[in-house]
Amino acid sequence: MPPVVHAAKATGIARLTLDSPANRNALSAALVGELRAALADAAADPAVRAVVLTHTGGTFCAGADLKSPCDPADFVALFREIAELPKPVVARVTGHVRAGGLGLLGVCDIAAAGPQSSYAFTETHLGLAPAVISIPLLPRLDPRAAARYFLTAERFDAAEATRIGLLTLHAEDVDEALAPVLAGLRAASPQGLAATKALTSAAVREALARDGARLTELSAGLFASAEAREGITARFERREPSWAL
Repeated sequence: MPPVVHAAKATGIARLTLDSPANRNALSAALVGELRAALADAAADPAVRAVVLTHTGGTFCAGADLKSPCDPADFVALFREIAELPKPVVARVTGHVRAGGLGLLGVCDIAAAGPQSSYAFTETHLGLAPAVISIPLLPRLDPRAAARYFLTAERFDAAEATRIGLLTLHAEDVDEALAPVLAGLRAASPQGLAATKALTSAAVREALARDGARLTELSAGLFASAEAREGITARFERREPSWAL
C-alpha cells in the first residue's frame, strides 16, 4: 500500500500531508499510525521548530473511516502525542472537516483555514456522539456553540469556526495568512516554544489524562450499538436512518 501521510522538511518546518483521497483522508488505522510515526520523527529532529499538518484534495479529514476504523485508544494516543509534542502543530485547512477530523483540528496549537472549508459534527446523525474528540475541543470552544453544533450536526463555515474558537484564523489566502505565524515560530528558541506550548496546551492535556479512558469506552460502546449500525448503514445506502422524523 502506498503511504497515506507524506512528510517534508524545509527551513525549520516539518510539513505532514494527509494523502488518502479515496476515503477523504478518513481516520483509518493506516493514516493514524503513519501520522503518529511522522510526528515522532518531527519531535526527534532538532532542526524542526514546528509542524504544519495539511492535506491533499477537497477534504482535510472526513472523520472515522467507517470501513476500516482505527482503534479509539490509538486515536486518543494521537491526540496526546500532538498535545505533548514539544513543538507547535499548525493545521492548514483548505477543504472540509467532519466529525473526528474536527478533533484532529482542535488538538493543534494553531489552526488556519481558507474560504472553501466547511465544518460539521455529524455524529448524532449516525447514532454516535463526539465523545473522544470532545476532549481537545471543549477546552477551546465557546460552550453555547459547542452544545449547538455537537447536537444538531449543522454545517458551518470558516468565519463561524473562527468565532467559536475552532480556528485561530481564516483568510482568502491561507498561506499568506500563515506566513507571519511560521516566521514567528522559526525565530523562537526550542526551549521557549516547548515551555510555552506546555502552558497553552495544559487544559487539553489535563482533559486527556482525566477523560481519555472513559470516553474511549463510551465511543466503542456507541459504535457497537444497534442505532449506530442503522445510522452507518443508512449513510452508505444514502437514505435517512429509521429514527429521522
